[in-house]
Amino acid sequence: MPSKRFKKACELVPAGKFYTLSEAVSLLAKFPKAKFVESIDIAFRLGVDPRQSDQMVRGTVPLPHGSGKVVRVLVFAKPGAAAEAARTAGAEHVGFDDLIKKCTEGWSDFDIAIATPEAMTEVRKLGKVLGPRGLMPNPKTGTVTDDTAKAVREVKAGRVEFKIDKAGNVHVAIGKISFEPAKIVENARAVIEAVHKARPASARGIFVRSMTLSLTMSPAIALDLREFANA
Repeated sequence: MPSKRFKKACELVPAGKFYTLSEAVSLLAKFPKAKFVESIDIAFRLGVDPRQSDQMVRGTVPLPHGSGKVVRVLVFAKPGAAAEAARTAGAEHVGFDDLIKKCTEGWSDFDIAIATPEAMTEVRKLGKVLGPRGLMPNPKTGTVTDDTAKAVREVKAGRVEFKIDKAGNVHVAIGKISFEPAKIVENARAVIEAVHKARPASARGIFVRSMTLSLTMSPAIALDLREFANA
């Protein structure tokens, strides 16, 4: 059963109405408050077939004002310059054989994993363990690199990853409701632009079919796509 707070929020969102991004952000702030600082999520329904390998939509985007989330970073790197650079940049966990062993045993007390190309020889064997959790390092998302310091700094600063799911949707957390409205709008625009740029060459027809904005525990607000026609 929906909570009283959720029902009150629904009363503020008329069925069938579409909002500009700024209007939607203002409306989110009017929703009844939860007992914690809720995250803001932007969701896309895309006109592609995720079952086709040439229609995958995936990428990363740095949020201008960060995500508001403390990101715990693990770096797989053999002892040497790359490992030291990762530690200096603020990675919580840096190692090689020891961390591979821990992950094999089921440990996953981190949010993002980065690996050097050299380390991937062994790390790719963790595919069945890290893959289902969305933690596997991937060159396409900048998490397989020799420049570990840069990668750590970027994810700490608020670089987020997006990837289409089996239903053809993309969900991205773009900040916290405690952020200033202008910062939420700028973060959202950065993600919207990145998703449009990730359109596969094989995609035909309408690419973004709908976009919504919501809080962790709120109804979704439909965005007016005409605002982003030239994205």
